[in-house]
Amino acid sequence: MIKIAALSLFALLTINITFAQTKRPLNPSDYLRYVDLSDPQVSPDGKWCLYVVTKVDTAKDKHVSNIWMVSWDGKDNVQLTNSKEGESTPRFSPDNKYISFLSSRYADDKKNDASQLWLMNRLGGEAEKITNIKNDIDEYVWSPDGKKILLVMNDVDYSDTSESGHRLPYVITRYHFKQDVEGYLDARKTHLYLLDISTHKIDTLTSGNNNEQQPAWSPDGKKIAFVSNHSDEPDKNDNDDIFIMDAMRSAVPYQLTTWKGEDVQPQWSPDGKYIAYLQSSSDENYTMYGQNMLAVIEAAGGKTNLISSSSDKQLYAPRWSKDGKNIIALMEDDRQQLVASFNAQTEKFSKLASGEKVFWNAELNNANGDWLVNMTDPQTPNELYVLEKNGLRRLTHATDSFLAPLQTIKVEGFQSKSSDSNLVSGILYRCADAPANTKLPLIMYIHGGPVGQDDYEYDLRMNILASAGYAAACVNYRGSSGRGKDYIRSIYSDWGNKEVTDIFGAVDYLVAQGIADSSRMGIAGWSYGGILTDYTIATTTRFKAASSGAGSALQLSMYGVDEYVTQYEQELGTPWQNPEKWIKLSYPFFHVDKIKTPTLFMASQKDFNVPSVGAEQMYQALRSIGVPTELIIYPNQYHSITVPSYQADRVQRYIDWFSKYLK
Repeated sequence: MIKIAALSLFALLTINITFAQTKRPLNPSDYLRYVDLSDPQVSPDGKWCLYVVTKVDTAKDKHVSNIWMVSWDGKDNVQLTNSKEGESTPRFSPDNKYISFLSSRYADDKKNDASQLWLMNRLGGEAEKITNIKNDIDEYVWSPDGKKILLVMNDVDYSDTSESGHRLPYVITRYHFKQDVEGYLDARKTHLYLLDISTHKIDTLTSGNNNEQQPAWSPDGKKIAFVSNHSDEPDKNDNDDIFIMDAMRSAVPYQLTTWKGEDVQPQWSPDGKYIAYLQSSSDENYTMYGQNMLAVIEAAGGKTNLISSSSDKQLYAPRWSKDGKNIIALMEDDRQQLVASFNAQTEKFSKLASGEKVFWNAELNNANGDWLVNMTDPQTPNELYVLEKNGLRRLTHATDSFLAPLQTIKVEGFQSKSSDSNLVSGILYRCADAPANTKLPLIMYIHGGPVGQDDYEYDLRMNILASAGYAAACVNYRGSSGRGKDYIRSIYSDWGNKEVTDIFGAVDYLVAQGIADSSRMGIAGWSYGGILTDYTIATTTRFKAASSGAGSALQLSMYGVDEYVTQYEQELGTPWQNPEKWIKLSYPFFHVDKIKTPTLFMASQKDFNVPSVGAEQMYQALRSIGVPTELIIYPNQYHSITVPSYQADRVQRYIDWFSKYLK
């Protein structure tokens, strides 16, 4: 018996070792296997959690999201929906009997494929469609008594309903007239509507020439807080304020906040006396370089109390604690996104969960006061966790099968100093089995924004580049978030200067540490990362290859072409009033004859954020002067590429391009 047991143990160890040895490097096709979790919700009784699982339908080359439910103890996990169209935005009814969601499933009218609101019994059975409307539902919120649902919807677009099938011409009168994904903007607005659950009747709550969004019910169900911009020309500023109205037809809203910047994401306190919200740190008309601060105001009106003024870090998604004494929010920090708690009275700040991790959501369990969170770290994609007094407890394992066959990538943070002594934080990705004391070819991948940061999340793109044999590095150049508003604002009206200096400093550090081979270095990025790639290759010939995605170099030509007219006029002035500034910021194009770096340009056909003309101009210029170049246009894609095969294709093209010049 002892010998048999020993033999079995030996066999088991052998199997485990063999399995470990069969793990493979990541490759671009892993985009087609990737699994993502999002939108966690806790049931009113605190015993169950809803969430959305997004996978790739390889046959249709698209992402499909379905709804799952897991018990609070993690023992039971069940898939609730499985349609080919997918479902999103799951919510529990206040009485805990039903689950609602949005979906265009089973659409029988091809001319009306708008997402509808569905209701299904929590115990099982077929879902019932309770709306049949021609406009998409942007948001919805259950009333506290469960009898009504507040809907946020755009006005109906009748421009493509002609019998000929040809869309009517776009009639444009707005200052800000185009937006990525939305396309050309007309005069239609977004308003609030009230759906009666029993009769399915929909009443209009708001109308007119203003957009309303982010509604929140008062705890007693008598009032609604929402966000709107009532300035004379909303397109020319970000002056969002919070309004309150009675939850009935023909009620007149009153304005609660008056800050010249943004007041957004209102949240009622449990007793209904206060509203917590986020206020931008800048009262300028355009607040890209601002930072969200946590504010509290009496629901009846009064003075705003800023309770996060000591943190100087970007905040998201405020939520009241069960006892109403604290407000929980997600806070950006250096390469992290943590869960923070602020005492509503004393303003005392504490970290509930932090470290080399990124938290994406925090939802309260009203039954016990604990929190349901989305969390990812460098080795683990998004999963659900319970944040208890004793720490984190993992609930889901949806990404285990994705990770099972893959080799681990070594991920580590680093800091470098720029030539002007600025301290810059970065993240380095390498194969775990990379030979010691061996310099690797380097790919610097530059994030977009510029306000945003590379952080300690699971980054599939960077993992794939590292698996291809590169030292892949990210750098949070000046303009990035996570380091306070002064760090963000340091590039105001001065693009492609300090950021490039910071990129050089990170490169110098990685070379000096013996990590990067200075003769085999490449640079790439998307959006502002593509723009910085253009700036960098026009400044230096150190990089032997580059890839600029969704970028632009002739900034002078972007006015009226992309969606940033408000920022341009506030930050740079108009081109005819300040042409020297615009030409200075367009130096990559006007110095294109100095570029020697073979560069791959990429763009999306329908991008209104950074239109394809930015890549096309640089491609044409490099072709003209004889520098090796290619141009890739992804059909029918917006700024963010969403077709799974295109996502894989983009990373494969990175690998092929850099292999050609760096290996």
